[in-house]
Amino acid sequence: MTTPAPRTRLRVVRLRPRSAAAVALVSVVGVLAFMWPLFVSPGSGLAHSADAPLVFAVVLPLLLAVVLAELSEGGMDVKAVAMLGVLAAVGAALRPLGAGTAGLETVFFLLVLGGRVFGAGFGFVLGATTLFASALVTGGVGPWLPFQMLGAAWVGWGAGLLPPARGRAELLMLVGYGALAGLFYGAMLNLSFWPFATGMSGGLSFVPGDALPDNLHRFVVFTLATSLGWDIGRAVTTGVLVAVTGRAVLGALRRAARRAAFEEPVTFSERAPAGGPPVVTAAPSPGPDVARSGP
Repeated sequence: MTTPAPRTRLRVVRLRPRSAAAVALVSVVGVLAFMWPLFVSPGSGLAHSADAPLVFAVVLPLLLAVVLAELSEGGMDVKAVAMLGVLAAVGAALRPLGAGTAGLETVFFLLVLGGRVFGAGFGFVLGATTLFASALVTGGVGPWLPFQMLGAAWVGWGAGLLPPARGRAELLMLVGYGALAGLFYGAMLNLSFWPFATGMSGGLSFVPGDALPDNLHRFVVFTLATSLGWDIGRAVTTGVLVAVTGRAVLGALRRAARRAAFEEPVTFSERAPAGGPPVVTAAPSPGPDVARSGP
């Protein structure tokens, strides 16, 4: 009996040159937004309260530019936009169920599974729009939102870059990735506010102008002492939800992808009924990644 070949990736959002440049620019701005306090001079006078609104104002247009670039280049059609809206709405509804209590986050498993099925570009946009929509629903708009959006976008992006796999191997890979992504997200959010936290002892606090290894050591100690329990809770919740719902959700998303036929080029027939609109047809052979509906 032969082993089924690994499933090839479906790319609902194809990263063409302009959209790839927009994603790269957003990621570079995001890294700078998280990391710049480690490299500023002690007398710069910069503060988080002045920095975060600027990052918010820069990041949101850049994220929008990703979608606009895709639409302008034909990389995201109306079917992809509809799927993005549905999944973002579901994620926005799921997130308040956990409310982050003890690290219980109920939205990241959807970003992992959506990015896995629909590709890295779709996962990136899905992560950002889901966190933005949930912030509007829960009233969580604030200087922390751009950092949350970027962290979630990177989670969805990474899920789309995982290697091909099938069956149990794929599910175990996604469980492990979901757990690591939960830890990664918590560490990045800690880094966004840790340099500006006050009232901590010298072993935990950020020292402007100190050597980078020393500050990174303090950051690790800070994370272990303050938020590791929450980050582990997020990692466990994400991994467990992927394990419990992964097979069903992957199957449902792949069936939706097969019916939507995202990768089938739309063509117009040469002949149309008299007085009627042109007949729209699709290519007869769907890609191998949407032909099978199983997880």
